[in-house]
Order: sequence, then C-alpha cells, then structure tokens
Amino acid sequence: MKDGLNFIAIDFETATPKRASICEVGICVVRNGEVAETRSWLVQPEENLYSYWNMQCHGIRPEDTENSPSFPEVWEEIERLYLDEFDTFVAHNAPFDRSCLEHSAKLYRLHLPEINWQCSLKTARQVYDFGCNTLGYLCERLGIPEGTHHRAGDDAEMCARLFIQELKDSGLWIPYACPSLEDPCHRLSVRLEADSSYGPDARSLSSAAN
Repeated sequence: MKDGLNFIAIDFETATPKRASICEVGICVVRNGEVAETRSWLVQPEENLYSYWNMQCHGIRPEDTENSPSFPEVWEEIERLYLDEFDTFVAHNAPFDRSCLEHSAKLYRLHLPEINWQCSLKTARQVYDFGCNTLGYLCERLGIPEGTHHRAGDDAEMCARLFIQELKDSGLWIPYACPSLEDPCHRLSVRLEADSSYGPDARSLSSAAN
C-alpha cells in the first residue's frame, strides 16, 4: 500500500528476558488512517519456559500456552495474510519489538521480508513535551481508549491509535487529504532524517532499532 496512511502496529510479549521467547503477538491493521482489524495470538515459547517477572508483567503463564502454536506457525499466518499488503510496522519502543522478531527469526531460521519500522515512542518525544512517554500515559493524556496493558492485542491497538494521533498533531498527515500525497510514514522518516532540530536520537525512525 502506498497511498494514505497504512501500517501494522505490532506488539510482542516475552516469556523470559530472552528476546526470542515470544509468548504473545498482537497486531492492529490500519488502512487509510482507520483501525481496520486487531488480532492476537498466544504463542508457545521454546520449551514453554517462563520467568517469574515476565509472568508478573503480562499475566501469561505456561498453562496458557501449552497447546498454543509455535512462533513460526503464527508468523506464517501473519506473513501470508498481511505482508503482501503492508510493509510498515509501528511499535512503541520499536527497538524491542524489532529485536524480538529478528531474534526469533534467527532461532527458528525464518526469512524476514524487508520491513520499514516506525516508533511511536520516539515520535512522541518529538511531537509532545509531556515528560512521560509510556504507552499508557500517552493514551490517557490524549484520550485514546485503553485496553489491558501488556497484552499484545490491546497494546498494538493503543499503539496504532497513538501513532495516528501523533501524525495528525505533527502535521504530517491530514485526514481526507488528496490520496496521492506521499506516504506519511515515509514523510516522517525523511523529516526526522533531515531536521537536525530533532536530535540524533530521533533520526530515521525507520531504522530506530538498529
């Protein structure tokens, strides 16, 4: 998709501190600036092992995923259903989610397509001056409906709605504008790359997790 605002917000929850221990995946599909679909999958991590602190964070436990599909099965479905149409992923703290995907791909020997990554956390730091930029705080401050924090589907949808609001507030996307305008996600990357006032931390959100 090239015209309008189209992307997938994605969130991973992990069973242990290891980035490849994904136990839940959530996506929120945005077409033409509107939330079109939100989905989540419980995933059985390697050997179905969990750490205490990760369970305390998201509440997912071994018994919840003992019969769940492996990550390769879930990723195959996501790739088959969505990645011919979308090439942009948005995440809140994209370096974490990108590393989860890349470490899992390495563990399971999966080929990943080229993905343009955008980060709603980095964007928030440039667009707003709130002092706190957690996903929950930003959604509360901006009046974005909140779900269950640290559950992948809810976090993905909150991230999607936040990113849409950030682009509106930054002036990089105007709803109902001419559909032939350049992709606003690309415009955001170019603007941050070119504008030194954003500082080195914010340059090129598409490579935020490098």
